[in-house]
Amino acid sequence: MVSKEELRARLETIIDPTCNKTLKETGGLKHVGIDDEVGRAVLVIALEKKDNDEVKQFKINLTKLIKLDLGFSGLKLEIEELNPKEKGTVLDKEKQIRYIGIASGKGGVGKSTVAANIAVTLAKLGHKVGIIDADIYGPSIPNVMGIEVKLPKGTKDEKVLPYAKYNVEVISTAFFVEDNAPLMWRGPMLNRMLSHFFYDVKWNDKIEFIIVDLPPGTGDVALDIQALIPQCEMIVVTTPHPTASNIAVKAGYGAKKLNHEIIGVIENMSYFINPVNGQKENIFGTGGGEEVASKLGVPLLGQLPIGQPKSGHQSIYSLEEPIGHEYLKIVNQLIKK
Repeated sequence: MVSKEELRARLETIIDPTCNKTLKETGGLKHVGIDDEVGRAVLVIALEKKDNDEVKQFKINLTKLIKLDLGFSGLKLEIEELNPKEKGTVLDKEKQIRYIGIASGKGGVGKSTVAANIAVTLAKLGHKVGIIDADIYGPSIPNVMGIEVKLPKGTKDEKVLPYAKYNVEVISTAFFVEDNAPLMWRGPMLNRMLSHFFYDVKWNDKIEFIIVDLPPGTGDVALDIQALIPQCEMIVVTTPHPTASNIAVKAGYGAKKLNHEIIGVIENMSYFINPVNGQKENIFGTGGGEEVASKLGVPLLGQLPIGQPKSGHQSIYSLEEPIGHEYLKIVNQLIKK
């Protein structure tokens, strides 16, 4: 049985019979997953015309490919209309928006805190910014930014209104899950939620940056992000500890495999300033960020120390304090790129 990446590459060459273009050309490959328990391929494919007479034969041919040629035990397939709501959304090709994904190899490295502070710093410099909390299984952006978790309001045209804090618009899975219940979703449901964030949220018309807080590692969400926004740039977050840095390298390689541009590495929790003697304490070791950046062939954008915001907020730093100034240097590099 082929891998998920090999399956995607094979499917991208298939022709959409309703427009005579490949699925790679149309962007119609919305979700590619493998149910390892039963050896079944799980696909969500968008065709230009969902109800065309040729769709039935398309399904038959696809089933033959999946089961006979590629050796899967079965196929779970959902067919939908190709980008029915794209015009006017943040995925509208005419909109000049920079998407920056914040990735990590493992959890607990402060990825969401980094994502939130980058977004807030951009907003403080006058940019229109949004955050998509795509860390589906552990959404923490609302907590990091101090936003009450409750169901968002909607507009008359059935768009979701994002919450706003620090002049940053925010949407998160946490807003749609009752009582912090754990999510047990499989690939297609995750794809639906991500599509919902891009197509059905009423983002500011002048938005310039969308920061995407990704789940740790490389899984279904990373693949779906590639399908939705292949132009998404990536920043890899690690700590100096060898365990975190080794896994971060793998996450970076995974992003490269999906043809995302990695624009840099951020080393979080780099050191702690001892308040007694003012000396740097390397609690988690040294060199992790430099190693990740070197192996991925990208710059080390910054080394963020451990510290509590002086503003009184648990996670968001002001530009006047040392850590906030470090974020400012990171963001200036992103803007100049």
